[in-house]
Amino acid sequence: MNVLIDRFKEVLLAVFPITVIVLMLNFTIVPLETDQLLRFLFGALLIILGLSIFLFGVDIGITPIGKFAGSHIAKSNRVLILTISGIILGFFISIAEPDLHILASQVDSVTSGFISKSSVLIVVSIGIGVLLSLGLIRIVYNIALYKILTVLYSIIFILSLFTIPEFLAISFDASGATTGALTVPFILALAAGVSGLKKDSEASEQDSFGLVGITSAGAIIAVMVMSIVFKVDKISGSLEYNLYQSNSIIAPFIQKLPTIAAEILIALLPLVVILLVFQKISFKLSRKALRKVIKGLLYTFIGLVLFLVGVNAGFMDVGSVIGYSLASLDNKFLIVIIGFVLGLVTILAEPAVYVLTYQVEDITSGYIRRKIVLMALSIGVGFAVALSILRIIVPAIQLWHYLLPGYLIAIFLTFFVPGLFVGIAFDSGGVASGPMTATFILAFAQGAAEAVEGANVLVDGFGMIAMVALTPLIALQILGLILKVKSAKGGMEENE
Repeated sequence: MNVLIDRFKEVLLAVFPITVIVLMLNFTIVPLETDQLLRFLFGALLIILGLSIFLFGVDIGITPIGKFAGSHIAKSNRVLILTISGIILGFFISIAEPDLHILASQVDSVTSGFISKSSVLIVVSIGIGVLLSLGLIRIVYNIALYKILTVLYSIIFILSLFTIPEFLAISFDASGATTGALTVPFILALAAGVSGLKKDSEASEQDSFGLVGITSAGAIIAVMVMSIVFKVDKISGSLEYNLYQSNSIIAPFIQKLPTIAAEILIALLPLVVILLVFQKISFKLSRKALRKVIKGLLYTFIGLVLFLVGVNAGFMDVGSVIGYSLASLDNKFLIVIIGFVLGLVTILAEPAVYVLTYQVEDITSGYIRRKIVLMALSIGVGFAVALSILRIIVPAIQLWHYLLPGYLIAIFLTFFVPGLFVGIAFDSGGVASGPMTATFILAFAQGAAEAVEGANVLVDGFGMIAMVALTPLIALQILGLILKVKSAKGGMEENE
């Protein structure tokens, strides 16, 4: 119970800043309707409760399953088993990810069904499955992370030359969205379980990170290949602005509850199947331990439902309204500044960020403090949102103008940054773009794109998640370089 209370206090402090910012905007330059404001506040309450319960559930449910499964797979030490296990686990975990469902629905809605939700879900999940198996093979056979990332992003650069701008934005956004609240804890635990069997403790520590980063590339490659194979020339779309016209405060939450509960139930079913299958053939947990893990899954279910109902019914609407209103003002740079501040604080409310930063502090025995990682992530995401808004109000700036040099810098840094930080940075890229980004910040950007003359909701509205996923790669690697210089005798070594 003490752990749950501690989580509640942390989440309360994390959600508080974004709530205050929205209230300040409401009482100054962007007055909201009373019902919208009350829905936002009720949504914030659900987010705090849901996130606290979710994180508690991850600790005692999802993390143990991932670690047990990782250990079992690694013991086989056979490429065929690693490959098949990786593809199956990756596909089912990805297709169950709530963030990916949110993005796929938005793509389906904005393109009026031209790109269906199911096609995005299946294509992205295949990409995740293939790359997860590659990542597991990398850990077992000690292949340097930076070499794998260099090859993968070289493939992405080549494919991007043949991908239309609309799909370019969606492919990078899919990468960030698929590594969300459910996928990240499982993949991190899976990597820790596989690498934990290594006798070399330092190699084990480094290989605990990087798997999320590798799988993220799978989503990008899969969507780009889909664009090229289906020879899509051009697509268009628009935003259904201001979804809720009702004055009811509670109605949107009640309306969302059954759908979200069903989605989360489907999302968690594969994990239950994995638990039961592995329990039969390998885990052999005692009844008490098994009950604890199942209780963790139940907490995860309740927490995620509350969290996503709060986000979808309370936050998204307000996000698009604020984005639209700010972009309609004469002073366009005000929205850039506010976007930067929103990016700074939104990342603090991302569930997966907490899982990653706790694991970083745990695996490095406190050497890398979670507050430092959080600070670097906040600054990186703040710049990501500001640059994305700048792209919306200045049509001449294209998404690839950011992504190409950004990823070149990120890959270049991998050759000089300690391997541990390379893994953490590329994992953070996927982790930073969680449900808060996929909903509030993406809605904020799409609202702005709808208001700015000459901006395209599909081309300019999407791409925000891609930027949020990119900047932590650079910010955390720079942090690694700084710590490396400061701790020349700290035991961290350069890349192989």
